[in-house]
Formats: sequence, structure tokens, C-alpha cells
Amino acid sequence: MKRYGILNSHISKVLADLGHTDFIVIADAGLPIPDGVKKIDLAVITGMPSFIDVVNAVEEDMVIEKVMVASEIEEGNPEHAKYLMEKFADKEIEQISHEEFKQLTKQAKAVIRTGEITPYANCILQAGVFF
Repeated sequence: MKRYGILNSHISKVLADLGHTDFIVIADAGLPIPDGVKKIDLAVITGMPSFIDVVNAVEEDMVIEKVMVASEIEEGNPEHAKYLMEKFADKEIEQISHEEFKQLTKQAKAVIRTGEITPYANCILQAGVFF
């Protein structure tokens, strides 16, 4: 049994398998997940686990060099937009349209689905390297 970090074996494996520039998606409960992309469904009930809880846990275990969000998050979900801008202030943050975001999910190594039910509570985390 692991002592530290992500205990979920599916998430832990995906993170261990990431290479430089590979990416994962952390998604709200409503984001469509493309056929063929691994879905790790953590949603238990409405709001649980939250988007913020999952982002915090993954960020502790993953080398992240870039974050992508839907540009609509600033107007549609300012609380989560502020959280992401502060959390990843030292990273490149790219804003793209929600439609572009959904297209990029087709290339993700995995989509982690949370119980979050607020608009645009999604992000793409691109792997960096620790050396």
C-alpha cells in the first residue's frame, strides 16, 4: 500500500505513465468524455469530490508545466477561475474556447470525472519533467 500521494490506483498509474507534454483532464460531472479516452470516474454524489479537491490532490503528485482552461470560465465560474489562476500562478495558463477544450480531450491520456456541478469546472494539466 502507498504511504503518500494519490491512493487511487487508476490515477496513480496514469500519472506514472505520463511523458513530457502528455496531458490529463480534470472534469466536472457534465463534461462529455470522448470514446476511447480512459475515464476515471470519482463522482459519488453531487459535488463530491469537488473539482478543487481533485486538482489539489493531482497537483501534489504530478509535474505540471501548463494548464489549459476554457476562456468561458472567467464569466461562467469566476470562483474556480480565480482558484486556478492562483493555484497555477507559476505555470503557463492557456485559455481556449470551450469547444476547443472539448476537442483537446480526445488526446488526453485520461479524464478524471469529479462530482462538481458548476459551469466550466474543467482543466487540462500538461505534464512537465522534474529534471
